[in-house]
Amino acid sequence: MEELAMEKGDLDQPKKPKAPDNPFHGIVSKCFEPHLYVYIESQDKNLGELIDRFVADFKAQGPPKPNTDEGGAVLPSCADLFVYYKKCMVQCSQLSTGEPMIALTTIFQKYLREYAWKILSGNLPKTTSSSGGLTISSLLKEKEGSEVAKFTLEELCLICSILSTAEYCLATTQQLEEKLKEKVDVSLIERINLTGEMDTFSTVISSSIQLLVQDLDAACDPALTAMSKMQWQNVEHVGDQSPYVTSVILHIKQNVPIIRDNLASTRKYFTQFCIKFANSFIPKFITHLFKCKPISMVGAEQLLLDTHSLKMVLLDLPSIGSQVVRKAPASYTKIVVKGMTRAEMILKVVMAPHEPSVVFVDNYIKLLTDCNTETFQKILDMKGLKRSEQSCMLELFRQRLPTPPSGPEGSSSLSLLAPTPEQESSRIRKLEKLIKKRL
Repeated sequence: MEELAMEKGDLDQPKKPKAPDNPFHGIVSKCFEPHLYVYIESQDKNLGELIDRFVADFKAQGPPKPNTDEGGAVLPSCADLFVYYKKCMVQCSQLSTGEPMIALTTIFQKYLREYAWKILSGNLPKTTSSSGGLTISSLLKEKEGSEVAKFTLEELCLICSILSTAEYCLATTQQLEEKLKEKVDVSLIERINLTGEMDTFSTVISSSIQLLVQDLDAACDPALTAMSKMQWQNVEHVGDQSPYVTSVILHIKQNVPIIRDNLASTRKYFTQFCIKFANSFIPKFITHLFKCKPISMVGAEQLLLDTHSLKMVLLDLPSIGSQVVRKAPASYTKIVVKGMTRAEMILKVVMAPHEPSVVFVDNYIKLLTDCNTETFQKILDMKGLKRSEQSCMLELFRQRLPTPPSGPEGSSSLSLLAPTPEQESSRIRKLEKLIKKRL
């Protein structure tokens, strides 16, 4: 953007009226138009060569080096591209503001896409997991709970650099579109539209964020697998946080500061990275929580302590390892609080005694506000209840569920089926007798 602004003087002069002051001006331009296409064709060739040079330079010099001022920097080639575009646009518009400008715009679009593919997308590091799929060795590794191959420091910096460059290109392409519209004949303005190219740069930004999220997410997987394989029914006393929590914290401390420092100029996308990571990690953590079964009372207390440690680390994630502690964005904090509080509630329900059943069921409905039978079933599994006990509990759960609010779509008929308080209490008494008998 600075580059476009750098010599902005000549772009921002008051616009010349479209009707030429000198009648010869229009005639000269009209005579020139056929020759202008030769100029435009040569620009097509020049830009093709320029992109090839960028590709070669990138291969030769490699990405910006980490831990230098360049870390996460915008690749210098994109500024060169836009400076060249500006020169062409100014030259062409001095000779014609008609159809040749449209032809030049089409060429600009072509090379913006080439730049996005060859320099940006094409240089994003590949994730190892996506290519190999599930191989025997990866399954064995999973068993040993070994580490997943992570991006190196250089690769993380490169992804941030490509993201920052795509953001620069997105903003500058928008300015380019505005300048072209200012310079072209009014009747042709409608034909200038660079939205497709802006979308291409947006896609590069999303792909970059996705790679950063997947990398940290995959690094935490072995820790979650280890958590679900622990013998939670044999835990005898609550200690410090479990080793799997320490492992997750370690990966967060390794990755997040690098990403934050390299995206310092684009805070908005660093926040997006944090939000996407939380939205991916927390549901996965809860899925693994349900696999921890059966759990003793002490086991559940230990898991609750672990969950709280993780919640605190996740809340602190945006400024982890930073000298400057900034308040995490509210949009991020909200996701962490909601997701991790749900994990804590699941464990609190598991810790509650299952007798008397009505109290247990009502406590579940109050704490988790989750009317899904499957979730309730998972909690019963975590408690290690026998199938016979479970079926009575599930029956009770279905009865105790709050009636859905009556709406216009005929759902009001449901409330007619809801039992009266008298029917309700007699059914509960029967059920409790049944449960006692089976025990």
